[in-house]
Amino acid sequence: MLKTEGFVLNQAINLSERKKEILRTVVELYVKGAEPVGSKAVAEALESSVSSATIRSEMADLESLGFLEQPHTSAGRIPSSSGYRIYVNELMMDQNISKDDADVINSTLDGNVAEPVHLLNEVGNLTSRLTTYPAYAMASATGIVCIARFDLIFVDNTTFIIVALLSNDTVKNKLVHLTTSIQPPMLTKLSAVLNASFTGIPEERITTTLITSTERAVGDTTGVVAIIAGFSIELLAEAKSIGTRFSGAINLLNHPEYRDFDKAQRIIRYLSDANELKKLPSPDCPGEIKITIGPENLADELRDSSVMAVKYDAGNEIQGLIGVVGPTRMDYSKVAAHLSYMAQGLSWLLGGLSGDLMQLGTTAKINKTGDEDIGEK
Repeated sequence: MLKTEGFVLNQAINLSERKKEILRTVVELYVKGAEPVGSKAVAEALESSVSSATIRSEMADLESLGFLEQPHTSAGRIPSSSGYRIYVNELMMDQNISKDDADVINSTLDGNVAEPVHLLNEVGNLTSRLTTYPAYAMASATGIVCIARFDLIFVDNTTFIIVALLSNDTVKNKLVHLTTSIQPPMLTKLSAVLNASFTGIPEERITTTLITSTERAVGDTTGVVAIIAGFSIELLAEAKSIGTRFSGAINLLNHPEYRDFDKAQRIIRYLSDANELKKLPSPDCPGEIKITIGPENLADELRDSSVMAVKYDAGNEIQGLIGVVGPTRMDYSKVAAHLSYMAQGLSWLLGGLSGDLMQLGTTAKINKTGDEDIGEK
């Protein structure tokens, strides 16, 4: 499902079919060539009986409506941000990924499914390579994660192991070395109290007050409760945000819009900040693609760029996000097809869906009016 911003839909509805076809052609020619498009090039691409003069008149109308721009006098025209928006909302054709790309994606996902952090790296790198734009990948918990159970295992008089089972069924442990002695009965008592007061609550409820009252309840004067509480907070914070990865920054420099090194550097610096990445527009639900174009982006660094992102379901109340950043002259159809296929593959593997990953086939068709349809055309 493609999620769009409808700033110019009313005007788009009033465009004639010929104007829409000309606008689509200008966008696609400009995406391929990165050069202003003239009426003659449009006429040749359309292969119709419409004259260059008529097309030139229609392009002038599209310019007056704000959908095309003329960067130089007597030059061809390029799409404006509003023109790209109409293209994405109404004119963009569905595109299939190649079988080779599908095989590469399937192989990458299938080989890294057991390593979530490594998978984020691979997904980001692969997305950047296949789309030729910088890419980012994130994963985070959607529900409230808490600790379901504690076990404290005695090793020796100054050493024990904390074992914590989280509500998302993951198990974490930590070996603790103390400067003072601790005995098995104390660990047994601590386990009972911790399972009564520290389980089933979110990170923000593990407060100083709770730690102090627990210390009093077990007679802890050595700081053991504080150590366990600190480990608990660390685990829950980590569970909420599994990771953020940014890949392929160098790909930005391959596009003429970023030949100004200072401009490219500002964007790369912005995208390299994990906190800024988390602020980028995000789809509402898995499978949905969200596109923000040029000035629709709130960050000043991205006002001349487009951002496309898709959400996927990773199971265990975890959702992930894959996105790309590039010029407004982005190959939206190609990127949407790759992101859609990647998200479906990840949901298939991580979300516990039954079946074979290879059944996703070689296409990832996006239906702009509703649900995705995967399969051969």
